[in-house]
Amino acid sequence: MATTNTITTTYAGEATREFISAALLSSPTIYNGNISVLPNIKYQQVVRKFDTDGLLKDATCDFTDTSTLTTLERILTPKSLQVNLQLCKEDYRDTWDAISMGYSAFDNIPPDFASYLVSYAAAKVAAANETSIWAGATGTSGQFDGFETLLTTNAAQPQAMEIAGTTLSKSNIIAQMELIEDQITAQLYGKDDLAIYIGTAGIKFYIQAQAALGYMDKFHVGQSSLDFHGIPFIHAPGMTANKAICTTKDNLWFGTGLLNDSNEVKVIDMADIDGSQNVRVVMRMTAGAQFGNGEDIVTYGISNGSN
Repeated sequence: MATTNTITTTYAGEATREFISAALLSSPTIYNGNISVLPNIKYQQVVRKFDTDGLLKDATCDFTDTSTLTTLERILTPKSLQVNLQLCKEDYRDTWDAISMGYSAFDNIPPDFASYLVSYAAAKVAAANETSIWAGATGTSGQFDGFETLLTTNAAQPQAMEIAGTTLSKSNIIAQMELIEDQITAQLYGKDDLAIYIGTAGIKFYIQAQAALGYMDKFHVGQSSLDFHGIPFIHAPGMTANKAICTTKDNLWFGTGLLNDSNEVKVIDMADIDGSQNVRVVMRMTAGAQFGNGEDIVTYGISNGSN
């Protein structure tokens, strides 16, 4: 008798965490620690930043307020998202068998076939999440407002720090990055976590330009880190071409409700329901992005209508 391949797994509570975490936190921007993460947001989180003026004064014998403390706050409200995916067991069985028997270079092997299917879905979610973080728009199904969208209404940004931008290329990438560098304020310049975030095409152009100038091996970069006059370049795969953002890591936030009751993962075998070989993967999660101080962000190629 042929083996009956039945899946009856449901992940909930702590068991959900592994897969939801992989789906949301495995995007390159988050996995590499390039922005700040706020986990376990039940509904919304207030992101607070503080600013002062006239902090240092001449000494006296009395206690006299020496500064005005301004609390800046922005609201991070993760959006509810879901995955409804139907897969045919037979399309993935051969691949799973090969992995489980050791005929594969993969080191991290899901413990069972159901976990393998969920891991497959989680990888797809991570890729979509990377795009949303930078270029997402909440009006698009499956996306939340990313930084490019949020920064189009950044009223606190000085106009000089909004650089119109152009089509980037190997020949102009250095000159265009100098435009960004010129607008970095004295308060930001030199901070340890200050960086220029740029998409894949921009990273390629910069490497090509550096190689052409002889600053790195023409055809082999190796492990060289990328920076511009000491300011690290951070590869943001989800960012739109011809755009860039310069700010500090602690000024860019990603929020999610990793352990909230609203997060769940289910694997439903349809064999006993309709006799098919289909498996349905259901995932529910929340995710969102927000920035802190709008006046501490230099943008390139992002049109801000609020400043």
